[in-house]
Amino acid sequence: MFTGLVSDVGSVLSVEGDERLRRIRIRSSYDPATIALGASIACSGPCLTVVAIERVTGGCIFSIDAAAETLARTTVGDWGDGARLNLERSLKIGDELGGHLVTGHVDGVAEIVARESVTGGTGDPQWALSDRFLLRAPSSVSRFIAEKGSVCLDGTSLTVNSVDGDLFSVLLIPHTLAVTTWGERQIGDRLNIEVDLIARYAARLFENRAS
Repeated sequence: MFTGLVSDVGSVLSVEGDERLRRIRIRSSYDPATIALGASIACSGPCLTVVAIERVTGGCIFSIDAAAETLARTTVGDWGDGARLNLERSLKIGDELGGHLVTGHVDGVAEIVARESVTGGTGDPQWALSDRFLLRAPSSVSRFIAEKGSVCLDGTSLTVNSVDGDLFSVLLIPHTLAVTTWGERQIGDRLNIEVDLIARYAARLFENRAS
């Protein structure tokens, strides 16, 4: 389990394999002494298993294997050398739950259709730093997205601002833009999306009652 609070931004060093299985090496500032083989790390959304780790100056390089299902249903199949990834270590008992409960099981891929700067109420130009993103959700998951609800996008826990059919918006504050890959995101970019567990179970219960 994860919270959607990004703790590091890693970079892909190499990708080997084909559409059946790929091994991906990722550079991170994590202390390798704290990562065990078999540990789970959320890499821009998907929960992936560490299969190799090596110590380097300033952190580590860890490797993950991505199988055909992950490559087909997420953006992992698009990753190449130099791709930057939002990283989060799995929760430990007693950790603060600052975002929302995230499993790392991606539901699909959303697409950014608009990005605009948002000016603060003071009118001071220095506050024109937050950005609002409008995204299109896959039809299979759009019904689980609710205004003021939670959504995980590329491993980041965010609050939904508005919903209109399969379109929804989120607001990114300056801190989030600076410490995640969101500052680099542009129109047309594809993002891994995981809907809120509570919304999914609530919809399932409603469907069962209706039937």
